[in-house]
Amino acid sequence: MFSPIKSTKVYEQVIQQIQSMIATGELKSGDKLPSERHLAEQLGVSRTSVREALRALQIIGLIEVKQGDGNFIKESFDQCLFEPLSAMFMLHQSRPQEIVDLRRIIEMETASLAAQRISDEEIEELRGLIHQLKGFNEIQDEKNSVKVDKEFHYKIAHSAKNLLLLNVLNVVSALMDNFIEDARGMILMDPQNKDVLIEQHENIFKAIENRNPKEASEAMGVHIDFIIKEYLNKIQ
Repeated sequence: MFSPIKSTKVYEQVIQQIQSMIATGELKSGDKLPSERHLAEQLGVSRTSVREALRALQIIGLIEVKQGDGNFIKESFDQCLFEPLSAMFMLHQSRPQEIVDLRRIIEMETASLAAQRISDEEIEELRGLIHQLKGFNEIQDEKNSVKVDKEFHYKIAHSAKNLLLLNVLNVVSALMDNFIEDARGMILMDPQNKDVLIEQHENIFKAIENRNPKEASEAMGVHIDFIIKEYLNKIQ
């Protein structure tokens, strides 16, 4: 468990021990940490040092405080990834094109992995989303089309069975939502693009259904390239 600490930078040593226990698997997502008093006793440090360390870990997004219940290792790290990436984007005055480029790279790989790892049940879920997209397209329900479109891409990423890729994609998608006006809405200013988008989603689905990684990646690349081209045409 925890070991007594002897150091002038006590709170940093507390942080290092907790991070080390996360790295070794001794502490896992969702685990509750001992109380400040018990941590101080086990580590042989003051409660003030423990409090400083816990505050720092909360700021960097490794732990969360549940009021009246204690400190827990975070289960989701989307927000702690989003905030520094968002700040970096603004500080470096990055272009929206850079976010789209990053999304293209990630989504092509997730589509490839999904084609290799997707379950039969997940294939049926994707099929259902395609049917919903078609239905909302026919009745021109754009609000629900956007919602299902995002769910379709999320389901593919989830089917890739890579939690890190899934979290990064969520962050990149959030960046797009924050820094780029609704790209889909701009693209659909041209009514013909609705059918194009449906066809592209179907091609992605068919490649994944056939468990063909190369075709899935290429179909996703065609889709993202189309979004990039149409979006840039609208803002130029």
